[in-house]
Parts: sequence; structure tokens; C-alpha cells
Amino acid sequence: MAIPKKRHHPRNASKGLASDNPWVYGKHAVRALLANPKRRVERLVLQREVMEEFATLTLPRQTETVTKSAIDDLLPDGAVHQGAAVLAAPLPELELSQFCKGLDERAMILVLDQVTDPHNLGAILRSAAVFGAAAVVITERNAPRLTGVVAKAASGAIELIPVIRVVNLARAMDELFAAGFWRIGLDALGKSTVAAMVGGRQPINRLALVLGAEGDGLRRLTLEKCDGLARLEAAGDFTSLNVSNAAAVALYAAQQRFG
Repeated sequence: MAIPKKRHHPRNASKGLASDNPWVYGKHAVRALLANPKRRVERLVLQREVMEEFATLTLPRQTETVTKSAIDDLLPDGAVHQGAAVLAAPLPELELSQFCKGLDERAMILVLDQVTDPHNLGAILRSAAVFGAAAVVITERNAPRLTGVVAKAASGAIELIPVIRVVNLARAMDELFAAGFWRIGLDALGKSTVAAMVGGRQPINRLALVLGAEGDGLRRLTLEKCDGLARLEAAGDFTSLNVSNAAAVALYAAQQRFG
């Protein structure tokens, strides 16, 4: 199989910009993408040393065996690719109200209010997959594109959990309400914990957990669209958590009561 020639990039080329690079990399992320029938693979590059680990898969004809440096040259600087990278057509765009119509009577969704860090989004997708969320809703602006950094952090979950991008989050919150979702916003000033709020109201058939941006929290209009505010249960006065950690704790607490 052909080994692509190493290309040289100028200092400001998009190769080094993680948010612009379309490649998905890392063994878990690549395997998950190859197993997703919604993805159309354009190019798969594997180091010879990892070929055996992919032997159980039916590899596309666009597969190339390459050196580590050849993969390095395709990816953002410092990307930990583990000898595997794939270029594929993006996942299909989803429309929120139509997606909700196809859900089961009981469903849980995460809503992210301008969460901008791609590593946080990837970690949130992993937690969403573990705790059974049906989808993650993000904003069109001030949210990461679903490129390799998110996919690597998600460790394959990006292929399992639908990500629905919306232009107007307030309108999306209205659509969730119309679809039967009870919207709980996470806020340190919430009078009740997530577990108590979810467990104290029956029946809850559809639940939307709403989390704010790193540092700034939920915006005013987003807060106004929530049906209630809840905090995470903490052992002491220190209540600050990274948004991805907060999402995992909230999903677990909700799943215990909601499921």
C-alpha cells in the first residue's frame, strides 16, 4: 500500500489548529467510526504496528499502511493518534423537534449552553453514552465543531450519541418543553440537589439536564427557560467542578432516580 509523501505546512497552516482539522484519530475513536454505518470513509491510515488490532474489522479499500511520522503530518501538533487516523464524511445534521418525535416515551437529554472546550464536550459525550442519554444539544456558535479533538476525548462516544446543534438555545428549550421534557438547570444556587429534584416529582417521562459554560454558567435567558434549578450534592462548601465532571455526576444522579 502506498505511503503518502510527507508534506510541509507553513507555521499558520490549519494542520496545527485542532478545531479545523477534520481527521478522527486514536484507536477507540477510529474503530467506533469504522463501525458506524452513517459514516462514509474517505481515507484510513494505520501504522503497520497496529494493523493486527484492526484485523477483525472489514477495512475500507481506502486503507493505507503508513509510518508514525506520516500520520503526525496529517494531524494537529501533539495529537496522540496511537497509530490510527481516519478521514470521513461528517455525521448527518439533526433537527431537534423531529429527533424528539422519534424518542421513546422515557428519555434523557443533555443541553449545553455555550460549552466551548472540545475536550469537555468529548468527555460529556462519554458520560452521556455511559448513563444512557439520548442526545446532547449544543449551540451553533460558541461550541466546538465535531472534529478529531472531540472524537478523541469522546473515545468512540461521538458515534453513539447524537449531537444536535441549534441556532437559538432559548427556542430549543421551548421545543424540548413542547416535546414533554422537564428542564433542570444545574446551578450552585439551586435549592435542591439533582437527585432530590428528579426523585421528588413523579412521573418524569422526559428529562433535560441543562449545563452552562465553563466559568460563566447558564445565561440569563437559559435560566429563565428552566423548569427548576438544582445543585450537585457536595460534602463541604467547595462546590466547583469542571463542566464535564459536573455532567457526569448529574447524569449519574438523575439516572439513579429517573431510570
